Amino acid sequence: MTGNNILLDTNIVIELFKGNNVVVAHLEDRDMVDIPYAVLGELLLGAYRSANLKKHKSEINSFLKRCNVIGANAETSDTYGAIKAELLEKGKPIPENDIWIAAVAKQYDYTLVTRDKHFNEVDGLRVVNWF
Repeated sequence: MTGNNILLDTNIVIELFKGNNVVVAHLEDRDMVDIPYAVLGELLLGAYRSANLKKHKSEINSFLKRCNVIGANAETSDTYGAIKAELLEKGKPIPENDIWIAAVAKQYDYTLVTRDKHFNEVDGLRVVNWF
């Protein structure tokens, strides 16, 4: 793994939007970044719930110009089901969207960049925290 195959979680994209120097430094040499479809949904939810929808939608749309949004398919759904069953068996549930994010990361062999420790509960998922 060269470290190039990374997938950004919502909290990392939000830090990028805030201009966080740590995130900016890690991404400055990349023309494109990859996010799962669920991260885009969470970003848009935040925009719709904000006091300034137009500003936030514009920021998201600008970000999307340098993004690959990774979608879901039948294999993603199978991976989701396996992850959720495993987490329930362990008694360690995590938020639904995060299971979908983990499923995309595992399916396409990404390392997930996140600040959320609960992703460590997903067996076989490579996780990195830049902070």
